[in-house]
Formats: sequence, C-alpha cells, structure tokens
Amino acid sequence: MQQTIPIQLSKGPYFAGVDVGGTNTKIGLVDDDGQTLDYRSIPTNEEAGPADLLQRAAGAIKEMAAAVGIRDRELVATGLGTPGPMDIPNGRILDPTNLPHWRHFPVRAELGESLSLPVTFSNDANAAAYGEFWVGSGRDASSMIMLTLGTGVGGGIIVEGHAIEGVNSFGAECGHIIVDSRPDARLCVWGGGRGELEAYASASALVQAQQMLDGGRSSSLRARVDAGETLTTLMLAEEAARGDALALEVIMASATYLGIGITTLVHTIDPGAVILGGAMNFGGDQSEVGRKFLERATSEFQQRAFEVVAKGTRIAFARLGGDAGYIGAAGLARAAYHRAER
Repeated sequence: MQQTIPIQLSKGPYFAGVDVGGTNTKIGLVDDDGQTLDYRSIPTNEEAGPADLLQRAAGAIKEMAAAVGIRDRELVATGLGTPGPMDIPNGRILDPTNLPHWRHFPVRAELGESLSLPVTFSNDANAAAYGEFWVGSGRDASSMIMLTLGTGVGGGIIVEGHAIEGVNSFGAECGHIIVDSRPDARLCVWGGGRGELEAYASASALVQAQQMLDGGRSSSLRARVDAGETLTTLMLAEEAARGDALALEVIMASATYLGIGITTLVHTIDPGAVILGGAMNFGGDQSEVGRKFLERATSEFQQRAFEVVAKGTRIAFARLGGDAGYIGAAGLARAAYHRAER
C-alpha cells in the first residue's frame, strides 16, 4: 500500500479513485500531485450487485474525506475503474466475466449521483496504466504501454498523456494480440481466441507445466503437487529459484512470448516505455528469477525490433503494485477536471 501523507503536506484539489475487483474494491483519496491521503479496501460483495457496492464506495469516500480534513468543494472529481467489456461513452458496464451480477448497469451515473461529483469511467487496466504513467515507473515517459500479467494479460496504452479507450471501449486490450498463428496454438482462457498473448504470458503457463509433468519430465514441482499443493506461478518461481530446470524453462518460455508481444505493440505505438505489472512478475526486481524473466523478455524484444526502436525503448517492472488502479482512476479524473478548467 502507498504511504499516506497528512493534508498539510498535500496540494489541492483532491480526487477519489475507485478500483473495482471481483473480491475487493480499493478506494483512495489522492491530491493534485498523485500522493495518497487515505486508502481503504472494502468487500465488493459481487452478488449484491453494482448499486450496493457503489453506494458503499460513495459512503466510504465521504467518510475518508471528512477524516483527513478535505473540506466541501475541495474534492472535485472521482475516477471509477471496472473490469470487463464496457460502454465508456454512456458510462455502462456490460458483461464482465468476474462480476456476473453486474450486467448492463449505468455505473458512472450511479456513483456520480451518490457523490454529487463528476465521474470519469475507465477500464481497470487502463486506470492502472495511467497510475504508473502519472506517478509510477512511467512518470518520466510521454507515452507508455503497460501489461498486467496475472490470470490473464491486461493492457493499458497512454499516448502523449491520453489513455487509449477505442471506439468500442475496447482499446488497449493487449492480451488479445496474436503471438502464435499455428492452427493448434493455445486457446485464451477468457475469450477462447487461439494464439493470443494471454494464453502464453499469463497464469495459463501453468497448463504447460502440468503437461510437462504429465509427460514424465523430472521436476521438484512433482513432489509438491503429489503432496496436494496447487500448482501456482508462485510455486514455479520458488522452484525455479531453487534451481528446478522445468520451472525455469516454463517461466522463460512465457518471457519469450511476452517479448514477441511487446515487439508488435511497440512497433505499433512506439511509446518509449513498456511497464510490466500484475502478480505474475516472479518476484520482480527483488528476485533473481524475476530479473531473468525481464531480461529474457527484453532480449527477445531487442532481437526482433528495429534497432532505433530497440535502443529507444525501456522495459521495466511497475512500482505501484495493487495501488495503481485507484491512483490511476483518480488521475484520469484529475486529467478530465483540468481539461475542463482550461
């Protein structure tokens, strides 16, 4: 969690950010410089529906603002990030896979009416990307691509300070670019598309590890799985760190495909910076396995990219962790507020 600051050290105006997840929803109050004044995580209670969560989120924002000393009219806008397909122009969430009771609901209007504030609505991955762009690993970049590696591969693209949302509110869905055109390429776990980056550079890599174990490959993973443990990316990282060849091979294969995907994206956007976030970073900069993962992805990109692009592109891990979503949602609300003020 980001370190919070007292209001005396902050710079107004202030913005709220709401990052909706399938299990928990993160809420933060952020100042004009992207510093967090207060933070709270509340249960999403998905089955109760969107109105219930958004009303509780609005109540939490009001309580937090009062607690830190933000006065009336100093809190000027709110950002809301949600997963899944959406209709951003009309402020509606459509049919998110991990929020089955949130179908075709006007989330922007619901939160705005509860707070009596303007609300900026975005995809959660785009919000996280904007957070990293504003105050995280991309803060020195003018444009940026972010890939969030987890159960799937989320994406966010910022070009000259503007988040790419797309005509159909489907912009920057980077996990669905094709990295393997073979007819027997892996299937994406979410959309069912074949050969997509998400099938190779996310937790889907566990399928490959299990297949290799089932095929008789020797690995320290086998003893843990046979003892009843669930095969996870964390287990892969742990066993790779202990020298297990199979675990490291699977991780490096994912990094190779990630590098291929990065090449396609960078040749399209030429952002100068690619930031890798999400839980599947194998320990990130703090881990030898994480550093090897990043090195392999970077090497694959550099071998495939045009020389001028390879030299002018930085690939790095994200800094903000799970806070990127609410910070970015608040940041998008801030950007909209300041555009309107001009």
